[in-house]
Amino acid sequence: MADKDHDPTAGSGAGDEEEVRPDEEGSEAQASGPVPQDGEELDEGDDLTVDDILGSAQNADAAAEDAVLADLESALLNDLKRLQAEYANYRRRTEEQREVEIERAQGAVAKGLLPVLDDLDRAEKHGDLEEGSPFAAIAVKLRGVAEKMGITTYGEAGELFDPQHHEAIFQVPTPGATETTILEVVEIGYRLGSVELRPAKVVVAVPAD
Repeated sequence: MADKDHDPTAGSGAGDEEEVRPDEEGSEAQASGPVPQDGEELDEGDDLTVDDILGSAQNADAAAEDAVLADLESALLNDLKRLQAEYANYRRRTEEQREVEIERAQGAVAKGLLPVLDDLDRAEKHGDLEEGSPFAAIAVKLRGVAEKMGITTYGEAGELFDPQHHEAIFQVPTPGATETTILEVVEIGYRLGSVELRPAKVVVAVPAD
């Protein structure tokens, strides 16, 4: 008679749970190690940290900032040089304009003396400026003032005629003359520095046909 309590599977171990062991290859794949960046190969044994990554980023930012500062410094230096050149040109133009204005102002005053100087020249030609006379003393003083102001005369007989500085009021055809020359000065020319106060009025000799 068969034993009803007998379990044919008892002791066979078929129902026992087997011990599960971690897969060796899977465990190696999950082992901790450095994570390579894009385009970067890690050598065996490298170990990146967060501080290393942040330090690299900070170095890159510092280099970029240095480049920007260098460009800014160069631009500022160029602007400074340009401003210095413009200021130098402005000063030069201002000085030149100031000198021109001074000469014009002095010329306006000097022109007021020209009629008086002309009268003195006529009086001297007519012998009215006798040495030691009060009139002669006044003439000396007036001519001294004109000389101190820088007024100079030009235009003498025998000089070549220059249409830019001489005004020909009469022409005399002269045999043997090869160039136009001054025969007589009717009215003396005056200058003040580079400013021409009045051209010399002259009679000129021209070559005869």
